[in-house]
Amino acid sequence: HLQEHTHKRNKMPKCPSCDKEVYFAERVSSLGKDWHRPCLKCEKCRKTLSAGSHAEHDGKPYCNNPCYSAMFGPKGAASTHLFLEL
Repeated sequence: HLQEHTHKRNKMPKCPSCDKEVYFAERVSSLGKDWHRPCLKCEKCRKTLSAGSHAEHDGKPYCNNPCYSAMFGPKGAASTHLFLEL
């Protein structure tokens, strides 16, 4: 039972992009999830993003310019949010 308990406690989070385990050294946290650094990409143009410097729409990351602005800018949808971490 101890081995089973230890396994559950040490379970690594899964990257929402590739669904593989994210180890501490390669982790970047954004949108309330842990990602591999190279997996945190704009949903439209696939540019690699850094935590806290991108926008979010429906739980997916987008670069602020040009993708988020062009897709969800002033005419945008009610469910859009600018995502910034300090």
